[in-house]
Amino acid sequence: MLLLAASCGVRKTDKPVLPPSTAPLSRSVIGYGFINVSYAQLKAEPAAESASGGYARRGAVVRVLERRVIHTGNAIESWVLTEGDYRGWLREELVDIYDNELQARTAAESMSR
Repeated sequence: MLLLAASCGVRKTDKPVLPPSTAPLSRSVIGYGFINVSYAQLKAEPAAESASGGYARRGAVVRVLERRVIHTGNAIESWVLTEGDYRGWLREELVDIYDNELQARTAAESMSR
């Protein structure tokens, strides 16, 4: 009991705990995802009326760089910027997002079975 009480004491010479210089939440990639619909139209900007940037097929794995929430009238839409073989903006509901590429590829493969 005495040992426990002595170990709880605060010493004035202890250094404060400092976070790392790069914040753990700041990274260049949000995650990886795969397209969960037959065809998803990529857009130049995060808006339905934006110019088309091509199509991605179901099961395609993409890197997700950015997420934006857009308010249009009474609706709220979440969009993600993708990179890789398919670069452009997609509505987030069209992409299943995972922490890393292996998880996304594994999920895409199991979906196609």
